[in-house]
Amino acid sequence: MPHGPYEDVRVTGHLIDSGIMTRIMDDIVALDGEFETVTFDVGRTNEDPSTAVLRIRAKDPAQLDAILGEIGQLGAEPVDAEDARTEVAPADGVFPHGFYATTNLETAVRIDGRWVGVADPEMDLGIVIDSGAARTVAMADVRAGQRIVVGHAGVRVRPIERPRDKQEFEFMNSEVSSEKPKALVIRDVARMLVRVRDRGQKIVFVVGPAVVHTGAAEHLARLVKSGYVSVLFGGNAVATHDIESALYGTSLGITMDGGRPAAGGHEHHLRAINTIRGCGGIREAVEQGVLTSGLMHTLVTTGTPYVLAGSIRDDGPLPDVITDVLDAQKTMRAHCQEAGACIMLSTMLHSIATGNMLPARVTTVCVDINPAVVTKLADRGSFQTIGIVTDVGLFLEMLADEVERR
Repeated sequence: MPHGPYEDVRVTGHLIDSGIMTRIMDDIVALDGEFETVTFDVGRTNEDPSTAVLRIRAKDPAQLDAILGEIGQLGAEPVDAEDARTEVAPADGVFPHGFYATTNLETAVRIDGRWVGVADPEMDLGIVIDSGAARTVAMADVRAGQRIVVGHAGVRVRPIERPRDKQEFEFMNSEVSSEKPKALVIRDVARMLVRVRDRGQKIVFVVGPAVVHTGAAEHLARLVKSGYVSVLFGGNAVATHDIESALYGTSLGITMDGGRPAAGGHEHHLRAINTIRGCGGIREAVEQGVLTSGLMHTLVTTGTPYVLAGSIRDDGPLPDVITDVLDAQKTMRAHCQEAGACIMLSTMLHSIATGNMLPARVTTVCVDINPAVVTKLADRGSFQTIGIVTDVGLFLEMLADEVERR
């Protein structure tokens, strides 16, 4: 092996069957580095972790730092650890140069010789250290003078390993496919939701207007009434068309009972928005007896919170829609950190946005008729996402039936 700077790193876990060692070695080679195995202690039983020490060698310090940063996301940490380095934020809303960009994985930083967990893991944020504690901070929320972690030194990431207990979630390792047996998959989802609810964790549902268009809103309302929806994320469209359906019996002007265009139906969503605006909001419309059915009515009457995040294309919008995207992020982020599971239903943009806020520990299921939606989620870092390619209407009806049987 040629001369050059090197660093010994340690990685611990179920290294072989999880594929972590292979990924680390592939990343080193891809970045034009070299490695040698110093020690490799394999766990004796199925439950015992393995520990490996690798010597990473590079051509120069910059290349070595790049390699360490990449494999650090897979849990490799320097044997001779040093404290995390920090620099002050130069201005409000500005990170210092070279700031550490977080992942959604469980992360710790070394402060005064001890490892401290970073609160609220989320991808694409920074880490602020204050009074011996560490937490993530969004770029828009950082304030001048805060001490922000820079570089990769003193940062430790714990990767998500392949589950060893198949009973925990039988299709966790499934690839995105439209050919999986849907009844078995939905049974697994129902079992998972029961466990998450029994643990007292939140279940986030991210919902697009297709849930209304397909007539599945009533089945999602059943899940709300059964206590399997802790909070609903959506946009102006899903609430508008649900309310349109309740007031006019149409969705996007198409009758819900016959699937035919209604006379003047193209105006119904605007008239629905106008009606709710006249009442002062969705809750007020329910209280005034104007809105008496539908998914939004169920959310209000059961006290289930919802977050409607606006976009530039919104009509109206409804008074409940949060039109400031940073305010919408903050509201959604608080729910995401408390989540144990997230079910994404036929909404690519809101699913990607939510995926960016979810810790990797959150079991995430994306249901869409288009497999590209799930692929895009994974490409943007939400690698924990499990894809189910099917019609969202059939999925929700079968899921509601399954959880009610349980």
